[in-house]
Parts: sequence; structure tokens; C-alpha cells
Amino acid sequence: MTGFDATEVAVTGIGVVTPRGGDARAADAPRPSTPGDWFDHRVELGRRGYKYLPPAAQYYLAAANRALAAAGGPAVPPEDRGAAVGTNSAAEALHTAMDETIVGAGASDLSPATAPYFSINLFGSRMAMEHRLQGFNLTLTTPRVAGLEAVQTGLRSVRLGRASWLLAGATEEALDPRDPGADRSEVGAVALVLERTDLLRARGGTALGHLAVRSCYVPPDAAPDEARARIGRLLDERPAGVEGPEPGSVTAVLDGSTLAREVHRVLGPDVRHAPAGSGALEPLLQSVGTLHRRPDRAGAVVTASAQGNVAVCWVLPAREDLTAAGRRAHAGPTAA
Repeated sequence: MTGFDATEVAVTGIGVVTPRGGDARAADAPRPSTPGDWFDHRVELGRRGYKYLPPAAQYYLAAANRALAAAGGPAVPPEDRGAAVGTNSAAEALHTAMDETIVGAGASDLSPATAPYFSINLFGSRMAMEHRLQGFNLTLTTPRVAGLEAVQTGLRSVRLGRASWLLAGATEEALDPRDPGADRSEVGAVALVLERTDLLRARGGTALGHLAVRSCYVPPDAAPDEARARIGRLLDERPAGVEGPEPGSVTAVLDGSTLAREVHRVLGPDVRHAPAGSGALEPLLQSVGTLHRRPDRAGAVVTASAQGNVAVCWVLPAREDLTAAGRRAHAGPTAA
């Protein structure tokens, strides 16, 4: 099934904060085994007021600030601004530290500055408060696909009229070394500003491209034929104007799970591979990387988790009438 319009909303700002780099090119850089001292909240956010924010909240706020600066700031009233963030491990290290404090000393020794972040829903709240995003504020936690689902759910809310401007992304903190998957920890954040194209055109803004996310669930114990059929139907649900993935246009973010192997069989051998981390950051980072690598052609990022979640992010070039070149072409000759 094809034909849905993915150009109703456009990406207008991108913010990347990772030890692999601070822009879309980070998608092509290797993930360091030990990130080291790569982030200073005093430089990124300011010397006062951010010290006690958990690292994942700091990363996301810094990425959001970069995306907003690139987009020129919110162009609609606060009540028309929405937010959505995906994460799998933002609170993991904090929860481990809280458990150790409670067991070793008691709950009265918990820090009042960090204790509220026991709730995963608060990791995007500081960003939403600072930028007055009052339309809605969502947190997604689905394994591996939460970052892409933040875009998907946020865009659906925009199309339903809940907001006309969206800040969506993903943020992760390194797992505790004792946790399963710690050797594949993800660190950092990606944030995207997305705006309705009619409002973007009216204000004379510039689009960087368009994203469309589709996701589904495949039971981990599904028979191979059933799993491949579900994955195939998901990939067939393409945006209008996209006949199918071009050779080399798909990036697969997969682990060694049985479901990942079935996804790979459906995609075939002609795909780029990006190793999956332990969280939800890599698929969104690769989507940003695809937008950077293929600004004039469509691409896609496909990911899956051992728990049965599968998602595809279609990455489309910006409509000509929403780019600087397109506006110049439609403006006609300059008067002498």
C-alpha cells in the first residue's frame, strides 16, 4: 500500500549531541567504547541551573537548543507547540543509584534534586518548560524504536490538530556496567524541529526534508513466514511518490535477534548496516544521517528489537517550494 502524504510536515532544524560528533555526520562515525569526558553542561547549557539534571536530560536539552537555533526558534504560540521524546535507558543508571542508596542508607538519603527523575516522563520536561511547549509532551519507551515512535506519534498528533509545530527526538545515557547490554550503551541525544509545511511556507522558512515513520509488532515466536509477511506489509506502506527503496538507500539498524535476521532477509543484501546499540538513539541518528547523505533522494532506515518491535523511517527530500532555491525560482526575476 502506498500513497500517504509525507510532505505535510517538514524538518526545519536538527540538533545532535553525541560523543561521535555534533551534527548529522555523527551517524557515520564509530561508536567509542569509552566516550570519556566529551560533554560539559556548563558550556552547552550555562553555568547555573543545570548541574543536577540527569545526563540524559542535559543531552536532550542541548540537542533541542541546537535544533531550535537551526530552525530559527518556535514560530507558533506556546499552545501550538508539541514535544515527544523516546528513550530506553535515560533513567537506568539513576534508578540503579537510587536502589543502592535505599538499600544502603535509606530513602531519606535520596537527593531531592534527582529523585523526581525516577519518573521517565520527566526527562523531556525541562526542555518543554524552557521552550514553552504547551500543546502536548509525550515520552515513548518502546525498545529500540522509541525514538522513531516519538516522531511517528508526534507527527500523528500534529496531523490531528493537537499542535502545528513539533520538537521530537531521542536521548540515552550509558547503562550501568553491570547491566545486560552495557557494552552496547548509547550516549547522547538527537532532536528535530518539524513544522506544518503550509505555515513554513507562509513564514518563508526553509525545509531540510520530510520524515514518515511506520511501525508494527511481530511476535517473537511468530513463524518465519508470518514474520516476513508482516515486515513486508510494513515496508510496502510507502509515502506517495516513493515506488520502493532504491539500491543502497536503506540503512538497517539491527542486532543479532531472530527477528532482526528475518528483517534482513526481507531487505536483502543491498543495505547499509549500522550496529544497533542498547537503546533507541541509533535509528533516529541514522535517519538524520540519511537526510544528510541523500538530500535529493529518498531513503529509509529500518530497525527491529528482539521484543518484536519493527519500525521504518522514510526520509524524503524537501519539496522544492520549501527550499531556498525553490523560493527563488517561484519569486521570478528581480526587478532592476
